Amino acid sequence: MSIYTRILLALDLSEESEQLASKTAQMAKAFGAELNLIHVVEPLSFAYGGDVPMDLTTIQEQLDDHARSKLDQFAEKVGYPINRKIIVTGHTETEIHRTAEELNTDLVIVGSHGRHGLALLLGSTANGVLHGAKCDVLAIRVKDED
Repeated sequence: MSIYTRILLALDLSEESEQLASKTAQMAKAFGAELNLIHVVEPLSFAYGGDVPMDLTTIQEQLDDHARSKLDQFAEKVGYPINRKIIVTGHTETEIHRTAEELNTDLVIVGSHGRHGLALLLGSTANGVLHGAKCDVLAIRVKDED
């Protein structure tokens, strides 16, 4: 029996996300694991403190559609069968934790920039995912594109 049977790869869909494809596929292949992808779209209202004087529904839908398109493009590059491609709207760490539990995930993989100083003090998504997950979390270092 494999240590990891269900892997959830959490992506921000930035250019750096592509660096996760190969390593994630290798791990999934090595364990014969089911691979799921998730991208969390933070609501526009988060950026404005939840007090927005206009309807942002159309813009939010456009962001979701764009994310779905980018996630589909990413999935094609992984080189391993993707079980589910999930796009959700909400707080990133919370939605990753919720989805990982719903899917009975054994391992969540996230990218980490490995920043230091102020960025480290303020925390990161990888750190937030680690400190609330009920399964193992693997942070793979990604390098910023210059």
